[in-house]
Amino acid sequence: MSEQNQNFKVSVNTEIGRLRKLLIHSPDSGLGKVVPSKAQDWLFEDIVHLDTIRKGEYDYYIKLLMYFLDPDKIKGKLAEIDSEASDRNFYKPNHPDFHNSKSVIEIQNLLSEMLENESIRKKLVAAVCAIEGCTYKVQLELTNTDPKQLAEIFISGTLANDTMIFAPIPNLIFTRDVGTTINNHILLNKPAKKARVRETLLMRYIFFNHPLFEGYRNNILEIPDVTMHFLRPGDEPAFSTTLEGGDVMMVSPNHVLIGCSERTSEHGANEAIKLLFDQDVVEKVTVVKIPSKRDYMHLDTVFTQVKRNTWVILNSIAHSPKYNPYEPINFLKEPEKLEATTAIQFTKANPQEPKHFEHVEALLNDISQNDLKSTEPTKIIYSGNNQFPYDSREQWTDSCNLLAIKEGVVLGYDRNDKTVEAFKAAGFDVVDVKDLVQDLESGKVSAETITDTLILMPSAELSRARGGFHCMSLPILRDNL
Repeated sequence: MSEQNQNFKVSVNTEIGRLRKLLIHSPDSGLGKVVPSKAQDWLFEDIVHLDTIRKGEYDYYIKLLMYFLDPDKIKGKLAEIDSEASDRNFYKPNHPDFHNSKSVIEIQNLLSEMLENESIRKKLVAAVCAIEGCTYKVQLELTNTDPKQLAEIFISGTLANDTMIFAPIPNLIFTRDVGTTINNHILLNKPAKKARVRETLLMRYIFFNHPLFEGYRNNILEIPDVTMHFLRPGDEPAFSTTLEGGDVMMVSPNHVLIGCSERTSEHGANEAIKLLFDQDVVEKVTVVKIPSKRDYMHLDTVFTQVKRNTWVILNSIAHSPKYNPYEPINFLKEPEKLEATTAIQFTKANPQEPKHFEHVEALLNDISQNDLKSTEPTKIIYSGNNQFPYDSREQWTDSCNLLAIKEGVVLGYDRNDKTVEAFKAAGFDVVDVKDLVQDLESGKVSAETITDTLILMPSAELSRARGGFHCMSLPILRDNL
């Protein structure tokens, strides 16, 4: 094992500790090949403009991550990196001038490095060709393809001559969904949708085979199917065992949240709880059952943490709808159970007697006060400043899907105006990323001293993909609080 790999560490025990390393995937050419007729099958609500999503939006995400996680790569070099002559080469995974950060880690690079091993390359090509229904001739051609080019083909679905041989996997930019770091373990996902099967396979191979994770191979957790799952009826959601990383949050050293949602089933949550308890990874798991609707999709689309005592959440999730007993309709029709949100906490010591929380806000308060020992009252910032119709409009464009790069410093989209007002009212500074990058470059502002700030990121195209910066990050190392 190389010295770099010996020093490599996996450890995340909160959502808000100072971020040190994460896995990301830059928008690849596959995003530019999503067609309207397949957009929803590929889990996109719209088609995006690739050039804008790269240059005008995602590049700023990379810049900001570099200043906070790997400043030597960017500080004092920004003008050169962004010059016309450089042609964005700093941001292109296959280019010799790519940043190759060891802290802001590009999945495509990990994949191409792993594919240099001939034995692994043959196995992965065979597996991909099997799930994609490729001919044996194509399988042989791919096996003999250069590893860097092959990694690009696996992700974009497209050969060097721009011929598509299988579908792209545009959701790989949402790296959170492929797995979650829980203390020094990584829990792999089990996707609900066919569109995400290939990215799950690629990530499984990376975690089990890339030298970077060599010391953690025994700490990679896979969700098994329930016993005799192949005897259950068809593909009915009620019988599926699915779990996606957007539904898993590591909120304190011994406490994990798992959302039951459109993408994570009760069976998936059940298997994850057993696995986490059996492997002594955590002491308690709280299952938050949210409405199984495309509007919400994952737990991290309806709430995320900002500080140990501060959360941003959609009010209708924080408190389930209350029904007026004086309305005759309540005697004529059963209330919609799907609209209710519940929180049930299981402990390793006593799993048969779970604790029920009155509502999600009570759970968040319990985490802040009891798990994280906050000395201040818990604050709740509501999506859209809790004003109709902005609450649901802004939740749809990821007002609740924020990434904390340190406690109190979070990244969010610039389009959620009412939520921005709510952050200001809660005492947060609000800064545009373009201004902040210039201030970080000039030394006017320091990544070490910035506090209580919402950083607004450009989002016209990124928001069409239905995921925020919490989705676009897989933290693998955070400082302890």
